[in-house]
Amino acid sequence: MKPGLRHQLAEKMAGEITLSESPGKALKKWRESFQIPPGILAEELGVSPSVISDYESGRRKSPGTAVVGKLVGSILDIDEKNGAPNIRKFGKLLFSDYDDNTILDINDFPTSVPIENLSGALECRHICGSMDAQIFGYTVVNSANAILNLSPSEFNRIYGWSTERAIIFTDVSTGKSPMIAIRVTPFKPRYVIFQGIEAEDIHPLAKLLAQRDHITALSTTLDVEEIIVRLRKIKW
Repeated sequence: MKPGLRHQLAEKMAGEITLSESPGKALKKWRESFQIPPGILAEELGVSPSVISDYESGRRKSPGTAVVGKLVGSILDIDEKNGAPNIRKFGKLLFSDYDDNTILDINDFPTSVPIENLSGALECRHICGSMDAQIFGYTVVNSANAILNLSPSEFNRIYGWSTERAIIFTDVSTGKSPMIAIRVTPFKPRYVIFQGIEAEDIHPLAKLLAQRDHITALSTTLDVEEIIVRLRKIKW
């Protein structure tokens, strides 16, 4: 594991939780990103599971910096005991430089946001899948450059700090290529938005792949510059 990785990751996590308007939701986001049940985290901390639940729901007073440090440390300790898969995954993102010609814009939210907020802002049309889930960020990706230039491991960079996000593929002609690329990578986004194409023009195979991977697919005909401008104006 890269020297200093745990420390830098801990600083990012603790800073996001402490500075968030909803620290409990930010804590829950990180716990779920590390795939740790609340009971396991409580056991590591030596507290009742209700303590974790109370923090995350906001029933308990927002934790101070010392408590946040213990919570973050315990999350990382649990991950290290399991071989540090998530620390390594997030480390690749922490130390990666994004190619501006491939990843056009990326943002991770401090707390979850209903997908309707984003789909409404981008005037999306629904293709398939549930609209009930929350997202923790979005990435605007040049689909052709991503497919041509990114290896399978590099492709994972588009997920930012969480796969619970919307991936907006630009300049899509049929939707097949982005969905095939997602199909052969280990991580799957919660939502995919195809830019530059009408919903009825999406290839049936793209829709089928989205359904098989439990990905909600949407489309928008807004141009790329307008999408980025609108997304950056919103206070997530």
